[in-house]
Amino acid sequence: MGNPLLDDWDTPFGMPPFERIGDDDFAAAFETARLEHLAEVAAIAENPEPPDFENTILALEGAGRTLDRVLSVFFSLAGADSNPRRQELQRDFAPKLADHSSEIYGNAALFARIEALWTRRNELGLGPQEARLLYLTHRGFVRAGAALTGPEAERMKEIKARLSVLGTAFTQNLLADESGWQMELSEDDLDGLPEIVRASARAAGEERGADGPVITLSRSLIVPFLQFSDRRDLRERAWRAWTARGAGGGETDNRDIAAEVLGLREERARLLGHDTFARYKLETEMAKTPEAVRELLVAVWEPARARAMEDQAALEELMRADGVNGPLAPWDWRYYAEKRRQAEHDLDETALKPYLQLERMIEAAQACAHRLFGLEFREIEAPRYHPDCRTWEVTRGGAHVAVFVADYFARASKRSGAWCSAMRMQAKRPVEETPIVVNVCNFAKPSAGQPALLSYDDARTLFHEFGHALHQMLSDVEFGSIAGTSVARDFVELPSQLFEHWLEVPEVLAEFATHAETGEPMPKEMLDRVLAAANADQGFQTVEYVASALVDLELHDAPAPEDPMEKQAQVLEQIGMPEAIVMRHATPHFAHVFAGDGYSSGYYSYMWSEVMDADAFAAFEEAGSAFDADTARRLEETILSAGGSEEAGDLYVRFRGQMPGVAALLKGRGLAA
Repeated sequence: MGNPLLDDWDTPFGMPPFERIGDDDFAAAFETARLEHLAEVAAIAENPEPPDFENTILALEGAGRTLDRVLSVFFSLAGADSNPRRQELQRDFAPKLADHSSEIYGNAALFARIEALWTRRNELGLGPQEARLLYLTHRGFVRAGAALTGPEAERMKEIKARLSVLGTAFTQNLLADESGWQMELSEDDLDGLPEIVRASARAAGEERGADGPVITLSRSLIVPFLQFSDRRDLRERAWRAWTARGAGGGETDNRDIAAEVLGLREERARLLGHDTFARYKLETEMAKTPEAVRELLVAVWEPARARAMEDQAALEELMRADGVNGPLAPWDWRYYAEKRRQAEHDLDETALKPYLQLERMIEAAQACAHRLFGLEFREIEAPRYHPDCRTWEVTRGGAHVAVFVADYFARASKRSGAWCSAMRMQAKRPVEETPIVVNVCNFAKPSAGQPALLSYDDARTLFHEFGHALHQMLSDVEFGSIAGTSVARDFVELPSQLFEHWLEVPEVLAEFATHAETGEPMPKEMLDRVLAAANADQGFQTVEYVASALVDLELHDAPAPEDPMEKQAQVLEQIGMPEAIVMRHATPHFAHVFAGDGYSSGYYSYMWSEVMDADAFAAFEEAGSAFDADTARRLEETILSAGGSEEAGDLYVRFRGQMPGVAALLKGRGLAA
């Protein structure tokens, strides 16, 4: 009997046959696919024919298809439905994958062929996307250390292998802390919690086999608890557990891992001729330099901090009215901010949530995609890695465009956060393929028979991740390496953050925000209050984010600190971090930065993209409609379909005419007039 990971997949749209794949299949399939990829690369490197685009660059693009297929299945499961065996495989695969990458990038004969083509690039008669792929391939090899020789090349290989091990350990430690903690509640402990939150806590208790309701470290559960619980002592206990992830001592403590990662990243950058890791990392991003990133973050920090300090004074007045003396504590902020929001905007989250049904928000996001881009979504039966997954075929004008998979509910086996990934990228060469796109979220699962209800922040997250998915679905490029979200890190968040704006379009909420029990649309006065309260507590939200981004930057734009926690404290002191607010992601649980290189020196990217998304949505406003057809077509042609086929800044200027300044962002967050 063959290995299902290596067999041909006779499934709808080539979906992985998850029901046939067992954990014991991965190791053998990985090794077979890895060796196949190395053989393909060796054949390219040793080709006796002179190098040309087809026999070198295009051949590389087509190599490793089996390995990509095996790993896309494995990492989808490892992130969204982990278990001890999959974690063991992750630890085993990590150094092997690093060695595999080093063997390819360290292949001197292969790099010589690429270098020869790069030297003659103007004589090859390449098309624009072919030239782009050659440029990115050459740059990728150079930045991976292909030009290094001798001891330096060997050391680079060692660094990459060790970083892969550390990233996996960081992720698994964090998952262990998140899945291993719960706070069991009695009925007396539920004071202040709306019935919706109580139901979510009961559902979490059922899922974990507890005797009653529990609070877990899932954001969709712990944040509402901090927002509504009248029990200050329990809020403090939950908050301390939430902020202590990765720093509790013992085997799952991530602080030493973070220190070693920073040291290795600095060494890697210096081997490649850069003073700091941040300068190495930012070289290929839109920002280009740490100075540009710092300038943006500081420009936003000052007005955000000023607003937060004003808000803190107002919240302390509310706290004193409750008979609580002393300064506002971090576990008090969300609680009193919610009270203030209810008082100032007459907006009760408890009354709002029944209007934000998960099912209706899914319909809303898909309806917006239809009105903007003509996409149609038809839910289908297809293999799935977990019973919670749902699958849609995406078409346009009757033609197949993509497969969209969504996995919305939190569970102990799923890492925290929300993300978009692709099990298969769009491409036309060397093989034509349509994308399989996955959205993963961590919304609180309702009790059996009850509708899933979202907070406004949850609904925004759904739209955000769906914006990433649209970037993948609408991709229309030649090569998978430049498809979809394969763009500069500080550009990748533009489509996702831009799509969030459609959640706040009044006609969208008017149509899809319907009550879970009565089916009635959200009353206009509530809709008006929702939109008016959109910027409530922006001082807090901006401060917690910018503080994290600045710490990330400073950890990487200086000699690696022996103690990252001490460096973190120094940065926060220098910027005047309010005592009642903490970083959104402290170093020991900063998975964006330490679980891999993705957002290292790059957490600022969300704000860099926000500068553009505020300006990009203004294009629709200027056209007179959030669904203006000409603006939507231009957005698709210049950004959503283009992937990484051109420099990000050039794509944006083609859409909007020029790059925006920070003023639109500050205005959009309510931090400037």
